[in-house]
Amino acid sequence: MRSARLANLLLTVLALIAGAIWFFPIYWAIVTSLRAEDRVVSAQTGILPDEFNLTAYANAIFNTRLGTWYINSVGTSLIITLIVIVTGMMCAYALSQMRFPGRRILYGVVLASFMIPAQALVVSQFILMNHLGFINTWAGIILPQLVVPIVIIVYKQFFDAVPKEMKEAVVLDGGSDYTLLWKVYMPLNWGITTALAIITFITSWNAFLWPFLVETSENMMTIPVGITQVNDSFGVVYARLMAVALLAAAPVAIAYLVFQKRVTEAIMISSGVKG
Repeated sequence: MRSARLANLLLTVLALIAGAIWFFPIYWAIVTSLRAEDRVVSAQTGILPDEFNLTAYANAIFNTRLGTWYINSVGTSLIITLIVIVTGMMCAYALSQMRFPGRRILYGVVLASFMIPAQALVVSQFILMNHLGFINTWAGIILPQLVVPIVIIVYKQFFDAVPKEMKEAVVLDGGSDYTLLWKVYMPLNWGITTALAIITFITSWNAFLWPFLVETSENMMTIPVGITQVNDSFGVVYARLMAVALLAAAPVAIAYLVFQKRVTEAIMISSGVKG
């Protein structure tokens, strides 16, 4: 009993230390954003907050294109999430419940594409978007992010688990594949749909590499890319940079706190899905 208590105490202490290490960069960003710029680069700057200055936040809101970056991020992320979920579930239903030649081969291609890192496709995707004239457009951001194999794989696993008796009953009543998908399979899997939608939205919101390559105009940048433009003629303005970063992370942080259970569920499913 005593050894169990000591083990629990040790685990608690380790968890608190790990939490403090994880939280310190966020704390430092908050403290930095609340200081005047000359105070941030001062040699006397300490760890503890010593002032409450909102100038950096005012500059972030009024002297950057933060509002435009928000609109671009929200718009592209919502469109990507909607299309990824709808097309993913339809593709998964076809692979799970419909019988057609080459079905197993097609599913093998989906599994294989899941193993290809996105960075390996950047050059070919950029050339394609350039030929299509989609550089500095929402289409240029959205199109390469619409294929998410893990969504198809997860949906297929859940559709495979639906009892066959339910499908047979609907078919006997004259139901079509459309009826089966939208009135039987989807209502049974709203939980995983919500989880996948949240994780897809967060992933799209945080995407940096592809939007950074395809968007060169400040008016078309998303928030992760826009943060790189927060400077002035004298160099990087650290307080404003931290203020913009915190404002950019706020929506995702709030969404995570509200839907924490669903996000955790999606991450566990995505990392533990069977082929």
